[in-house]
Amino acid sequence: MSDRLLGALTRRRTALPLLAVVLCLPPFYLDAFWLRIGLFSMAAAIGAVGLALLSGTAGQLSLGHAFFLAVGAYGYAWFAGEPGPGLPPALAALLAVLLAGAAGGLFSPVAGRVKGIYLGIATLALVFLGHHVLLTADSITGGFNGRSVPPLTLGGFTFGADDGELTVLGVPFGAEERLWYLGLALFAFTWFTARGLLRGRPGRALAALRDSETAAAVMGVDVARHRSAAFVVSSMYAGLAGVLLALAFRRVVPDYFSLALSVDYLAMIVIGGLGSVAGAAAGAVFVTALPLLMTRYADQLPLVTAPGSAEGTVGPTEAARYLYGAAIVLVLLYAPDGLHGLARRARDRVRRRHTRTPGTEPSVPTPPQPAAAARTEEHTP
Repeated sequence: MSDRLLGALTRRRTALPLLAVVLCLPPFYLDAFWLRIGLFSMAAAIGAVGLALLSGTAGQLSLGHAFFLAVGAYGYAWFAGEPGPGLPPALAALLAVLLAGAAGGLFSPVAGRVKGIYLGIATLALVFLGHHVLLTADSITGGFNGRSVPPLTLGGFTFGADDGELTVLGVPFGAEERLWYLGLALFAFTWFTARGLLRGRPGRALAALRDSETAAAVMGVDVARHRSAAFVVSSMYAGLAGVLLALAFRRVVPDYFSLALSVDYLAMIVIGGLGSVAGAAAGAVFVTALPLLMTRYADQLPLVTAPGSAEGTVGPTEAARYLYGAAIVLVLLYAPDGLHGLARRARDRVRRRHTRTPGTEPSVPTPPQPAAAARTEEHTP
C-alpha cells in the first residue's frame, strides 16, 4: 500500500469520529431555531439522497418525490395515532417506510419501461393524485387541516416530547434536542447504506444504465428490473425522510407536499451534484436552510420584506427561490458536477500544493538531442 493511500485512509478514519463528535455538540450550544434548521436539513438530505440514486445514478427523472414523502409522513401519523391502529411508534415508522416502498413498487412497472421526460410527466401525476387523496380521505389524513403526529418512543425514551424532565450536563433537552440525535442516526444510516449501494454491483449497474442502456444490456444488466429497483429504493428513502419531517413538524398538512416540494428536491440534487451522496446532502442543506434564514433576517436584507407585508413586495420564501434558481443556472453553466465537484477540485488543489517541496521549482526535462548532434559532441575535442 502506497504512503499516499495510507495517509488518505488515516485522515478519513480520523475525520469521521471527529465529525461525529462535532455534530453531537449543537444541542448543547444552539437554540431551538438553529436546531429546527438542522432537523429539516437532515430530513431533506435523506430524501435528496434517495432522489440522487434515482435521477443522478440511474438517470431517471422523477417529479413525484413529494408524493412518497407524504406517504411516509401520513403513514407514520396513521399507524401510530388515533384514529388508526395505534401501533408502537417505532413499528409505525418502519411500516411507514415500507408503505412508501410498496407505493414505489406499485409504480415501478411504469418506471421500468418509461424514461426521461415521459417518466417525469408520469410521476407528476402522482403528486396531483396524492394531494387529492390527502384532501378527501378525511378519516385517514384529517383532510385540509391535516392530523397531529405522535412522538416517537424507542426503548422507553421519547423523542419529540417537551416534558422538561430530561437534563443533560445542565442543558434541558426538549423536542428539538432529542430529535436532533434521531435525525443524526437516520442520516448516518442513509449515508452509509447509499454509499455502500453505489460502490457495490447495484451501483455500477445503475451507472451503466445511465451511461448507455444498450451497453448495459449487452453486459447482462436487466434494464427494467434495475430501473424498478432504483425507484423502490428511492421511494423508501423518501418515506424515511417523510417520517422525520412529520416528527419535526408535529403536524402534517396536505399543502406542504405539493409540486413545489418535488421541484425543491430536484434543485437539491442539481446544486449539490448529480449522483453524489455528499453533494445531495450539501444541496439539501442549501435549499432548506436558505428560506428559513432569509425569513429570520428579512428585516436586515435589502429588497426582502418580512412575511405578511404588502402585496407587490418580495417575501423571503420567494427571494430564496430566486436565489437557488439562479444557483441552478450557474451550476449548469460553470460547474455541472455541483457543489461536490467544486469541493473535490478545491481539495485536490490544496493537496497538490502541500505535496510540493517549498522553495523548489519543478525540474524541466532536457529535450532529446538529434543523433547527429550527439555524435558531433562526442567527437569534439
